Amino acid sequence: MNVHIGPLTEAHAGEVMTVQRAAYLQEARRYGAWDLPPLVETLEEVRRHLADGTPALGAFDGTRLVGSVRSRVDGDRMEVARLSVAPDVQGGGVGRRLLEAISGRAPESVRVVWLFTGAESDANIRFYESAGFVRAGEHLDATGIACVTLEQKVV
Repeated sequence: MNVHIGPLTEAHAGEVMTVQRAAYLQEARRYGAWDLPPLVETLEEVRRHLADGTPALGAFDGTRLVGSVRSRVDGDRMEVARLSVAPDVQGGGVGRRLLEAISGRAPESVRVVWLFTGAESDANIRFYESAGFVRAGEHLDATGIACVTLEQKVV
């Protein structure tokens, strides 16, 4: 597999939604929550997010989108949002490359990159910690799932 990372546009919205839903089904099964935001986000919502100017990147194997990540910027903080890798290529480094790439695309004003994942998602937590993120807190998400917030200072 020869994966390259590139920007996402509104034209990628359908592919982003397909990869995102496939990737988040594992989390939905783990928590018994089929209404996780990445699973119920509409095509129009994905399009709007891709058009809003915040960093959004895809991992492409040829023309196939095999992973994606979006962000949200708020002052000096940037959230890594919707990191998704197609199930058939998970474990091959695509997620790591996307995470590093989106962190590297943070606007100059950003001092902290953050994200959250389910508190029972041990493999995800290990993955983020191995990438230099540290636990910064816990909260319940909108669906009542306990989540861990992780942060990384921008250097």
